[in-house]
Amino acid sequence: MTPCVLVFAGLDPGGGAGLAADILAIAAQGAHALPVATALTCQDNNRVFEVQPVDAGLVARQAAPLVAAFDIRAVKLGIPGNAANAAAIAAIIRGLRAQRPDLPVVLDPVLASGHGDALGQGNAIAALSDLLALATIALPNLPEREALGATSPAQMLVTGGHAPGDTVVNRWLRDGQALREWRWPRLPDTYHGSGCTLAAALAARLALGESMDIALEHAQAYTHAALAQSFAIAPGQRIPRRLYQP
Repeated sequence: MTPCVLVFAGLDPGGGAGLAADILAIAAQGAHALPVATALTCQDNNRVFEVQPVDAGLVARQAAPLVAAFDIRAVKLGIPGNAANAAAIAAIIRGLRAQRPDLPVVLDPVLASGHGDALGQGNAIAALSDLLALATIALPNLPEREALGATSPAQMLVTGGHAPGDTVVNRWLRDGQALREWRWPRLPDTYHGSGCTLAAALAARLALGESMDIALEHAQAYTHAALAQSFAIAPGQRIPRRLYQP
């Protein structure tokens, strides 16, 4: 059986981020995405103009037949849209963990778009609090790590793309202690959906049964290659080539 990853994220009509990115990145690892829409957005490859969360009851009803029918091996979390959706998603994860206590849950703690546009209603950190408590690992960038502060989960991959320099340093932390770091050559452009790509790839690698250290290695290598082979659909941020030619 192909491993399934249950995905909660927003819909990007431009196809660069959110569920569209997750589906491709998960497929590229050899797993299958089960996408549940948490929010509808109005955006292009550079800006988010409006976010409309899906009703929390509908989020739960989207997930219910997937949970009943498929053997879910990992969960990937993007934007919940609001606190009510986060609570609904948290209840679903608790139900899944009752059957599979070691179920990996990968959280991309997106607090705003790369341009600073809001990606949900209400306080973004408060909306994530239930999910942060359930996450096996979160993948914040440096500004997100600072904003999360004491609410950060025990295990994180803190991505260093916002730091200056020709090398991007990603650090794997557990309980505040550094376990390992990876160094990647900085690429020349900006990218739409890079965080979605990395988190989805990691969830897929964990669904395939890889250990966390190996999954982190493979997910980062895949994401760096997808960014290196990115393509333009309009001026501004480029789209990672998630189904790329090695």
